[in-house]
Amino acid sequence: MAKYKTPGVYIQEIDAFGNSVIPVPTAIPVFVGYTGRTTFNGESVINKAIKINSLSQYFTFFGETLPPVQFNLAKIASGGIQDSDFQFGNPPENFIVTPAGTIFRMDAAMKFFYANGGADCYIMSVGGYDVTPSVADITEAIDLLKNETEPTMLLVPDAIEFSTGILSDPLATQYAGAYSILSKMINHCGADMQSRVAILDVPGGYITPDITGTPIIDAFRMNVNPILPKSNSYAAAYYPWLHTTIYQSSEISIKQLTNTSLEILQIALNNEFPDPIANKKNGLDDLIASLTKVSTTKDDLEKADEILRNVSKFYPLVLDSILKKLNLIAPSTAMAGIFTAVDNSDGVWKAPANVAVQNVIEPAVKIDHDAQEDLNVPIGGKSICAIRSFPGSGVLVWGARTLDGNSNDWRYINVRRTLIYIEQSVKDAAKAYVFATNDATTWVNIESMIGNFLTGLWRQGGLVGAKPTDAFFVNVGLGTTMTNDDILNGKMIVSIGVAISHPAEFIIVTFQQQMQKA
Repeated sequence: MAKYKTPGVYIQEIDAFGNSVIPVPTAIPVFVGYTGRTTFNGESVINKAIKINSLSQYFTFFGETLPPVQFNLAKIASGGIQDSDFQFGNPPENFIVTPAGTIFRMDAAMKFFYANGGADCYIMSVGGYDVTPSVADITEAIDLLKNETEPTMLLVPDAIEFSTGILSDPLATQYAGAYSILSKMINHCGADMQSRVAILDVPGGYITPDITGTPIIDAFRMNVNPILPKSNSYAAAYYPWLHTTIYQSSEISIKQLTNTSLEILQIALNNEFPDPIANKKNGLDDLIASLTKVSTTKDDLEKADEILRNVSKFYPLVLDSILKKLNLIAPSTAMAGIFTAVDNSDGVWKAPANVAVQNVIEPAVKIDHDAQEDLNVPIGGKSICAIRSFPGSGVLVWGARTLDGNSNDWRYINVRRTLIYIEQSVKDAAKAYVFATNDATTWVNIESMIGNFLTGLWRQGGLVGAKPTDAFFVNVGLGTTMTNDDILNGKMIVSIGVAISHPAEFIIVTFQQQMQKA
């Protein structure tokens, strides 16, 4: 306040408007996993949350690589334990391609995310593609995310790769590492932060159920367990995996084959082109022989790849099998993009369902009406959101439930995310009143500030009710939410109630006949 001791004109500015609640972002995912590059401008980016806003920016920071794995080509006996990827020859022989290492998923995840509406996000690299994946790498990085306040979704695209790969192992053992990471994600979101949700994949979610049921889903429900059961409402799981078009045939070449596979390829090509005279005439004999020579250069292999694509019938089958394996992708990263697109077009209160998944050919497992019953409404409560194919409509997200499917409060993912949005927005705005006088003037300001924010949310359709008083209430004051003892202890207690819109999950149309009228 000015000291009025000198004659003159003094100006005072009086605030006409109180503080307002600034809405927090709702769709900022953070992806934790392994990346092609772990340094940028000479500095390590490992365990640092880097914010990006486009696919090109991702590749600028973390490097654009070829599909980050090689494959083994092998011939298997007819009726073997593994199904063949393709048959060739007369009589037909069975061939299979299998990854020679871990299929690191981050590059494909980012392509899938942006293909489905992704925008701003964070990337936290835990290492390069040249390291052995470790559960500890992932869980330690998730702990570091406690220092990051902006992300609202957590994803670990590589979690599904933590398996023994031994088919005879019980599922609890085979996917133990993956279950551990998924549980950690739920605990981080629900018990530690309460400001973000985890989007989960089902390990082995490409395996077709057998006649006894869905052991993959049963194992997921049995082994993914957070410390606090209520934390399940901070996570949503999507099933099954999807056959996509993320990788193109032009990205797959002979470079994806291991040296041992080149030997198998050489034998198969000799069987495909058995005429030595014709082969010598058109140069195929030298080309086939060069595949396994020590002196073979990168240029030689590229030339061989180009020629074999045009003249061989066997070689394209190998490449197509590799492409199919790489394009079999879990759906969580696409869902992060869909969450973002729905939030931007409709709002966080709109259920991210009945939306087409882009760059998808078909789900790896066909789910019909009956098969979805147990996914959606299980006895144990851990609902799994289905992704289904509908003729004429494409591949649609056909579920919007959290893992806390038996809860009337937190059954739907849009309800949980809307309340997070309200809570965090109000929390940030209320910080302006920390250490303010705990009296009626402050109470009125806070009540007005929050009421204006919720009124705006109601007008946008985020809250339901014929009028604002039906959609929410805000109470604060002595004798209402506080006692004299609360005020003496420095507590200002604000009570807020909101009516959040729930999705129309089951639309029931009733028909009956009526009498004919003259």
